Amino acid sequence: MTPAIAAARKAGIAHQVLEYRHDPAAESYGLEAAEALGLEPASVFKTLVVVDPARRSWAVGLVPVDRQLDLKAVAAALGARKVEMATAVDAERLTGYVLGGISPLGQRRRLPTVVDASVLGLPRVHVSAGRRGLEIGLAPADLLGLTGGRTVSIAR
Repeated sequence: MTPAIAAARKAGIAHQVLEYRHDPAAESYGLEAAEALGLEPASVFKTLVVVDPARRSWAVGLVPVDRQLDLKAVAAALGARKVEMATAVDAERLTGYVLGGISPLGQRRRLPTVVDASVLGLPRVHVSAGRRGLEIGLAPADLLGLTGGRTVSIAR
């Protein structure tokens, strides 16, 4: 069990854990998950760690795997002048997960979280469950509740 799954269980929310065989040669972890599990890419969200270089503060942005994170929109949502993608080392250190398995749930240090508003139109959203080859499906409201996240249009 990963910290992400433990967080969902502890909160008592309905969730589904989905596992697939991860291909180390895959170029996009999120698209690989969607394809392997037969899920619509719009319902599978990737977890991206960003940093506000002026304040040296980090946050998380979640967007569908077939879209890109709009850094200007994330910065505006966080009240920052600008944000950049965090380094892999910082992302792993702050979350406790490896790249390709970073979950917005059960992070080592809970970071401010912004979720693309498209999540509100979904009956179920899928995010990494804490390791490559493992996804967790849950209601968008439960994702927002567990992460303390808020919704803003941050995908392009």
